Amino acid sequence: MEPKKNPKSDLTKKSILFLQLGLILVLFITWQGIEWKTYDRTNIDIGQVNLDELEEEDVPITQNLNTPPPPPPPPPAPEIIDVVEDEEEVEETIIESTETNQEEEIVEVEEIEDADEEEVIADVPFAVIENVPIFPGCEKAGNNAAKKKCMSDKVKKFINRKFNTEIGSELGLSGVNRIYVRFKIDRSGNIVGVQARAPHPRLQKEAQRVVKLLPKMTPGKQRGKAVGVLYSLPIVFQVQD
Repeated sequence: MEPKKNPKSDLTKKSILFLQLGLILVLFITWQGIEWKTYDRTNIDIGQVNLDELEEEDVPITQNLNTPPPPPPPPPAPEIIDVVEDEEEVEETIIESTETNQEEEIVEVEEIEDADEEEVIADVPFAVIENVPIFPGCEKAGNNAAKKKCMSDKVKKFINRKFNTEIGSELGLSGVNRIYVRFKIDRSGNIVGVQARAPHPRLQKEAQRVVKLLPKMTPGKQRGKAVGVLYSLPIVFQVQD
């Protein structure tokens, strides 16, 4: 029995080709569908303006106020010039020439010697003085340190002997009362500038009185010159209860 179909018309042989063509066609349609763009016609600006849609703007009514201009500034006051008559006589200064002529006698000027100004040394504290003041009776004490100690001892003994110890009972004081005295031994050896500080005014006056009774001393020296020497003296006044 013979087959009814022609072997040449068998499409199964080209199925792979048709499959490829179909895939290509589907991909093309898909790509076109993705790239396809549509636009809203209402959003397209065609360069036309619809004047009906413009809102009318309310323009405020302004009133033209006629403000008068400011008054002009007052004219400046005229300057008053007082004319003062020059009645005072002015002495004219005559400047004489300093040039010499041959007729004038030339006077020789003697040499001017510079006078040595005496060096003024300020007051020196007792602790650092080079040569301490010498209390009467301490002339043969020895070196400077020995004379310092001799003077301090003599001053303390003098204060203890001259100080009025009964003032404590009169003032009703008790215990230890400290008095600080400061004075200066000037260039002549005299006691000057006595100052005192005490817990009671009577003690202060008594300390000043006693210190002023100190004898005249040999003045202290600094660099070989007599100077004022500052001396501080603490006094301990103890009242026996």
